[in-house]
Parts: sequence; structure tokens; C-alpha cells
Amino acid sequence: MAQPSYTPSPYPVSVIGSQFIAPYPFEAIIVINSSGDLLITDVNHKILFKVKPCNTDYHNQRVLLDVDDRPIVLMREKTWTLHNGWKVFKGDSNSDSDLIFSTKTPKIIQSKTNVHVFLGSHTSSKGTCDFKITESWSKRSCAIYVGDSSTVIAQMHKMEPPASVRFVKDKFMVTIYPYVDYAFVVTLIAIVEAMNSSDADDDVIEEVVAVGSVIDSVFG
Repeated sequence: MAQPSYTPSPYPVSVIGSQFIAPYPFEAIIVINSSGDLLITDVNHKILFKVKPCNTDYHNQRVLLDVDDRPIVLMREKTWTLHNGWKVFKGDSNSDSDLIFSTKTPKIIQSKTNVHVFLGSHTSSKGTCDFKITESWSKRSCAIYVGDSSTVIAQMHKMEPPASVRFVKDKFMVTIYPYVDYAFVVTLIAIVEAMNSSDADDDVIEEVVAVGSVIDSVFG
């Protein structure tokens, strides 16, 4: 596949770890299973990461694992927020001292997903974001930018999974640009997928409630 044109970042982007940086652009495949698990491979189907739900009674969570199932980061949805906020911690910690970065949507209601990313050194998420995700889930595509600039560090688009493959919900190709932390990119995409899954679940609940109200009005 021909490499897309892009404006490279003027400096390496290392957020989760420098061991996840390559000096060349490469493509990764993200497979989302019906169970909610994500499997991330290179184009030769070598496993790079896994993402698994690990929800608690009070928090929607995901964990990024290496090929040996060792936790790299924990993603935790913030509670009591209207901005779909998430926090990302080192390993399987949820301590603020291990916070790497946080995310939130700048607007409560929006036609497409825009997610702002703030590195852990930012004590407040009210200032200018460090990275930004612009995503159209209906078109199954997104791009990740440095701050409010036009510098793209990764792009994702939907692939059609083979009809013969069972239990595969979605499949995506991600192009990650040189000297960019690909574990960071995968974590951001996992958060966006979790946000959209949560929104879909909410829509189903609302439909069930609406149907129940109609039935009650007819037979009640």
C-alpha cells in the first residue's frame, strides 16, 4: 500500500514509552471482537498488543496488554462528567501519581467525536490540549493531531473483515507516522472505541425504555 503524504512531527512523540517508537511509518491492524476485546497486529499478523475490558462496579475500564499479557496502561473512564473523560495510568495502577494523560470531549453535544488529550504534567485540562483526535465514527475513520496544529501523527480507517471470520465486530487499519509512540496511538483508539461502545449501549437502553413506556400506555 502506498504511504500517504503527511507533515511529520518535528520531534519524537513519546508518551507511554520510547520502546514503542519506530523511525519509519508502519501500519497496524486493530480487530475488535464481539466480546469487546481488541487485538492489535502488524500487517504480517504478528501480535503487538491486546486491549481487554476490566470494568469494576463503579468504573468503565480497559487495559492495554503486551504479547505476554503484562499490563502496559490502564484506561479508566471518569465518573460524574458530561465530557466523556478518561484517565490513563502506568501498568495496572489507578493512582494519580501514575497518571500519564487524560482525555475529554470539548463539547457535551457534537456531531462527530472530537477528543482532547492532556499529558499528565498538565494539572488542569482547561488549557490548550497536547493532542487532538478528530473522528467520524459513522465513516469509521479518525486522525490524531499534535495539539491544535495540522501535524498528523496517525490515521485510521475501517477495513472489511472477511465474511468467513466469526466473532469479529470491526476491523481497522492504522497508519502510524515515524518517531510516534504507537502504544499511545493504540490507547487513544481504544478509548474512542470504548466511548462509542458506551454510547451505543446507552442508545439501546433508551430504546428499551421507550418501548416499555409505549407498552405501559397501551396495556397499563
